[in-house]
Amino acid sequence: MSAALPPASWPEDPALLRDAPAPRRIVDSEPLVQGRVWDVRRDTVDLGDGQTVVRDLMVHTGAVGVIALDATDRVLLIRQYRHPVAMMLWEPVAGLLDVPDEAPLDCARRELVEEAGLLAAQWSVLVDFETTPGGSSEVLRVYLARELAPAPGGRPVGEGEERDLPTAWVPLEQARDHVLAGRMTAPITAIGVLAACAAREQEWRTLRPTDAPWPARATVVDEGRVFGR
Repeated sequence: MSAALPPASWPEDPALLRDAPAPRRIVDSEPLVQGRVWDVRRDTVDLGDGQTVVRDLMVHTGAVGVIALDATDRVLLIRQYRHPVAMMLWEPVAGLLDVPDEAPLDCARRELVEEAGLLAAQWSVLVDFETTPGGSSEVLRVYLARELAPAPGGRPVGEGEERDLPTAWVPLEQARDHVLAGRMTAPITAIGVLAACAAREQEWRTLRPTDAPWPARATVVDEGRVFGR
């Protein structure tokens, strides 16, 4: 017989659990790297309980992703070289929130044209997440885009890794199987595809409107943890 598990130490009903902003006072901050898309800094943080700790963090721009589904629920995936991991990864359309004052939805619409040459008539918020909350301020919102159509003029010519972006239309359940088998491992692919599968199982009732609150983004902006702001 297995031993009894210890009781939960958090008193609330699990149905009430929410991630919540809780900034701690920064006693000192030292820039370590000034980059093109993100910076790295070293903060001395007062945890408020008598402890002071030193933490390095990447100050990121933030990003959006797009799970684009056609009329038969095939998801558009793009093959792109990712230099930090030295891999060619299959990912949905995605892009940095690096245009000043551009709203996240507008960024998603722009990236869908730039990377796939597509427009979408129907947009919803699918899922939000923090990619590496232990080391980076990057927060990411993934939209679901449906009712797709070719953009006038098609996909513009890209530069660098975006010059050649092979695409594949993958049935959603097949993309899910690739993720679960470890054949597709990019976080935006895994989270976006699995979230789309879960949302479809709920007959899309879990989708949120495009203006749904994004507390994590608001927090990193307010607390000066967004590159270029």
